[in-house]
Amino acid sequence: MANMAQAIRLALHYGEENLGVKEIFGEDVGAPLGGVFTATQGLKNAWNSPLDERGIVGAALGLAWAGSRPVAEIQFVDYIFNVIDLLKLCGNAHWTSAGRYKTPMVLMTPTGSGIHGSVYHSHSFDSIASKIHGMKVVCPSTPIDAYGLMIASIKDDNPVLFLKPKALLRTKGEELIPGEPADEKELKAAIDAPIGDRSQWKPNWPKVQEYTVPIGKAKISKPGKDATVVTHGRLAPIALEAAKEMLSAGEGDVEVIDMRSLIPYDWAAIRDSIRKTGRVLFLNEETEISNFGEHLFRRTVDELFYELKTRPRLLCGKATPGISLSPNLEYFTVPQKADVLRGIRELLSEEA
Repeated sequence: MANMAQAIRLALHYGEENLGVKEIFGEDVGAPLGGVFTATQGLKNAWNSPLDERGIVGAALGLAWAGSRPVAEIQFVDYIFNVIDLLKLCGNAHWTSAGRYKTPMVLMTPTGSGIHGSVYHSHSFDSIASKIHGMKVVCPSTPIDAYGLMIASIKDDNPVLFLKPKALLRTKGEELIPGEPADEKELKAAIDAPIGDRSQWKPNWPKVQEYTVPIGKAKISKPGKDATVVTHGRLAPIALEAAKEMLSAGEGDVEVIDMRSLIPYDWAAIRDSIRKTGRVLFLNEETEISNFGEHLFRRTVDELFYELKTRPRLLCGKATPGISLSPNLEYFTVPQKADVLRGIRELLSEEA
């Protein structure tokens, strides 16, 4: 099975061959590295930009306005903060031009903690991204969803911020991408560059097929009847593991919703699940003040107050300026499986 980095690479290759993607660029995106996480390795239209986040976003915006469908990368989301004004321009161009300017661009960037990257390689950007109106925001948690969301993002005429959870980029999937060889060693030999001299290496791409995940559509990772956990990205597999563990132990049947898209988000899926269970935990790794989960919390109270059995809960990162290099401090700052289990148990134990 492909891991997430390979799945993104396969989707970009499909985009080059079938969707008119002529420009894939960013810091170390081209040969020989092919991206710091190898998500662009071997792509024929990938090239290296200067170390200039504003130049990367500005170039992508200009290419999109000129009729191209560029895919650009900010090497780590921690370095996206100096382009927020340009992201706002990407997001509002269609609206401010009365529909004359479409902006079909994808800006992808690794996000979140989990790799012990310390202060400058562990940030999340989800909540800030959700405030850049006009820009769609997606964040997959599995390789098959990464593949489907990337193709959907390329095809979209709106700008899409594609958040790649750093800690999941080497995680293997449980579903084959359409056209992917079943033997993962065969896939690795075909599309992963060798260690050492790569000057003569060329990938042997499998004939992958179109597969899209609709932007704005959540996934029920695990159905349940006793409580709902709403999450995305890195914490989605952790929530799923915790829910399965609790079911096996007879502690409760928890439904896990993987949002996959933050903007637009699938309120219908969240609403229907909360109506069924009456209990909800919103889970993400963003810091707790002005957290995107607080918006979902507020909407739940506004619209579903009389259908709740207990108060909603939010489990998220602590309000610290950054994440420490020390693993113990990182684990303390950002929710881990033990925290998720404790949060669900508290949710289930509260009397209705």
